[in-house]
Amino acid sequence: MRPLWAAVPVKALDHAKQRLGDRLPPSTRRALALAMVEDVLAALGKVHALGGIAVLTLDPDASALAARFGAEIWQQDAGIGHTEAVAAAARRLRQQGCAMVTIPGDIPLVTAADIARIIAAAPAPPAFVAVPARDRCGTNAVLCDPADAVPLRFGGDSFSAHLAAARAGGIEPVVLDLPRIALDIDTGADLDLFLAQRSDTRAQAVLDRVRA
Repeated sequence: MRPLWAAVPVKALDHAKQRLGDRLPPSTRRALALAMVEDVLAALGKVHALGGIAVLTLDPDASALAARFGAEIWQQDAGIGHTEAVAAAARRLRQQGCAMVTIPGDIPLVTAADIARIIAAAPAPPAFVAVPARDRCGTNAVLCDPADAVPLRFGGDSFSAHLAAARAGGIEPVVLDLPRIALDIDTGADLDLFLAQRSDTRAQAVLDRVRA
């Protein structure tokens, strides 16, 4: 495998998690979003196979958090959207001769072992590994070797589209079902599932303070 970087897109935190608006006030949604990014970066920081971590964001607090973890802050197309930010990162990493694993900043249960499983599952390049969201519609983690091996487009129906795009490019995708990565926190139902599991995460601590 080529040198591997992780790319973590983070949207502006002031507008994060609006679908939780009926459960959490804006200040708590913002704190939760930042805490989840910290959980993700903490997990990535324990993965020794990574050559680097890039946080794709324009948000100043997310940038400050990234710097604390020794991650780089890449701003190109970060204000346009998730797909555009990751595509820009993929182009940059391809030019540097790297592979890329990308995960969102809202999967607080992710562990270093989960990321290691994705890396271990990658066959000889060109390679594409995908982890679906729990509804098997969205895509919550992708490894591409090289970084732009498959055109990525995230959204509600991205999982099947990503598999089709890989096959159209002559790559047989590897699919991993990883429950901790599958649970991204977008809706009230996601929040309930997360709270039911109890975890030693920054996200859990934020929600415990609110409930207290």
